[in-house]
Amino acid sequence: MNNKGKFYMTTAIAYTSGKPHIGNSYEIVLADCIARYKRADGYDVRFQTGSDEHGQKIETRAIEEGESPKEFVDETAGTIKHLWDLMNTSYDRFIRTTDADHEKQVQKIFKKLYDQGDIYKGSYEGIYCTECEAFYTKSQLTEEGKCPVCGGDVHPAKEEAYFFKMTKYADQLIEYINTHPEFIQPVSRKNEMMNNFLLPGLQDLCVSRTSFKWGIPVDFDPDHVVYVWLDALTNYITGVGYDAEGDSTDMYKKYWPADLHLIGKDIIRFHTIYWPIFLMALGEPLPKQVFGHPWLLQGGEKMSKSKGNVIYADDLVDMFGVDATRYFVVHEMPYENDGVITWELLVERINADLANTLGNLVNRTISMSNKYFGGVVEDKGVVEDVDADLKAVVCGAYDKVEKLMDSLRVADALSEIFTVYKRLNKYIDETEPWVLAKDESKHDRLATVLYNLTEGIVMATSLLAPFLPETGDRVVAQLNTSLRDFDTLGEFGLYPSGNKVTDAPEILFARLDKDEILAKAEEVQNRQRQEFLAHQKKARENLVKAGRMTPEEAAALEKAECGASASDEAVIDIEKKPEITFDDFEKLQFQVGEIIACEAVEKSKKLLCSQVRIGSEVKQIVSGIRKYYSPEEMVGKKVMVLVNLKPAKLAGVLSEGMLLCAEDAEGNLALLTPEKPMPAGAEIA
Repeated sequence: MNNKGKFYMTTAIAYTSGKPHIGNSYEIVLADCIARYKRADGYDVRFQTGSDEHGQKIETRAIEEGESPKEFVDETAGTIKHLWDLMNTSYDRFIRTTDADHEKQVQKIFKKLYDQGDIYKGSYEGIYCTECEAFYTKSQLTEEGKCPVCGGDVHPAKEEAYFFKMTKYADQLIEYINTHPEFIQPVSRKNEMMNNFLLPGLQDLCVSRTSFKWGIPVDFDPDHVVYVWLDALTNYITGVGYDAEGDSTDMYKKYWPADLHLIGKDIIRFHTIYWPIFLMALGEPLPKQVFGHPWLLQGGEKMSKSKGNVIYADDLVDMFGVDATRYFVVHEMPYENDGVITWELLVERINADLANTLGNLVNRTISMSNKYFGGVVEDKGVVEDVDADLKAVVCGAYDKVEKLMDSLRVADALSEIFTVYKRLNKYIDETEPWVLAKDESKHDRLATVLYNLTEGIVMATSLLAPFLPETGDRVVAQLNTSLRDFDTLGEFGLYPSGNKVTDAPEILFARLDKDEILAKAEEVQNRQRQEFLAHQKKARENLVKAGRMTPEEAAALEKAECGASASDEAVIDIEKKPEITFDDFEKLQFQVGEIIACEAVEKSKKLLCSQVRIGSEVKQIVSGIRKYYSPEEMVGKKVMVLVNLKPAKLAGVLSEGMLLCAEDAEGNLALLTPEKPMPAGAEIA
């Protein structure tokens, strides 16, 4: 491949408060697919990931475990790195914010910004959430006085702190974003940052803390530790050799600015507002692009240890293997809307795509080559009209995949590769090799057909290898060849004529039994629930020992948890309504809708206004669910809609239907969503 230049990409560094679930692991797998693809495409790739290891929450979690903070983060960072390695990710550096070179540079950066007047000393008073490590105003809290992000408890806090002058650089950042439309992707994330944060005006940012000690000390004022974002975000430059005193390494000069920061949509504010402003203050170039990927949700909801619905990468690998897990999490994530993972979907996707479309194709092709020609694959040059379309699809795949990967539509790129495999399967049906084998005069045609199939598989698999690296190697090994360079993928016929394939083809992906997988999943989730309860008990005991919790508070929490656990299988009886006839029911029109936009209703703390696609039309629907869903969470959801409800105004906003929800005994609401993928407009009957 020709050298296309450097490509430096990073993921967010994983927070070491606990073991990452599959939604977190999705990011590293997505990043690895991009990195491997770019390498194969001729780029000099530098790929960095790592762990974020400081903060009050870490300090508290260490106490819960009965360990020092350093012992705790060493253990948790090891778990994270093990999972990243298990998923076969090809990062160049796993940086830890406790690494000595990073800590030294963070202190230098803090001092430089202080000396040039961008950081000043003050005090902060507000409402603080320890879980999110963030301050909020009273108006930002939920109606119950809880954290607006995690829903947890908050408490008043006041302390001396250093602040960064965000306002000094706000106009410069707005100008940059407006003149660099590629900087924040997808575009919806850019609009959110501009409208919700930048245009209303920024507040100066707290960048040090004195209420806890687990952090990088401010070296000229050791009562303070550097607060989370100035520590965490700077890993992207410290990890490649940045020096705040002007002695940066050749690696830094080569690779910075980053070509891509790949992060979750929940932290895009910090990466597209705080981070570029820090860089402007340091006089360093901004990253070329920040992509805020969506979330992977378990059955349409966030994963929770207390619910026992968390799915971990190592559990999936145990059941399905590394490449099957990689395939699913990448394939099921839309470009900007949340994806869904369920055990049923896993089985369905692996059976249909991996076992059937890919695995069966490779196995049939090799088996027929062995059956009819003793494994020898030769191009006899007996061409028929049907070959031209096959070759066009195979040879045209690289350009299509390249375009999709350049725009980070990774799931679509993967689907495009499987379009080639599907075309190859169709070619088998069109040419009917088993029929050709019965006619001696057609043997050269049969040989050509099997050659075309083999060549097509090699070319498609060369594109697949960055996504499923083990599978790519296994396929070409069975075909007794190697993966093709990308710059040759427009040329059909490079497989050596006369080559011999393996005489013992292996099954790439075995078909799965759904009931067996669901039974194993239930065992996993039961184990998780028990582990969670045991951990919570241990944590309460250690918090009491450390004086962070009273015995009475611990007992109350245990009672609440036991009650929550007992209510997991609870039922609710409600007052029965009069019977209706089928004719009455027929008057109601229920359809699946897709929420394409959502915003809070200004005059209400309870209402959200959603734009809902139902078939070819879009309806505006107002719902009293703001307490349970943020506007960002709503976008992309498939929901059940009562379509023919008479329009009415709620808080002055027109509503043209109703979103259906379930309500528990405490009045908590949950949207009803289809169990399996359904198109917008599908009738509910």
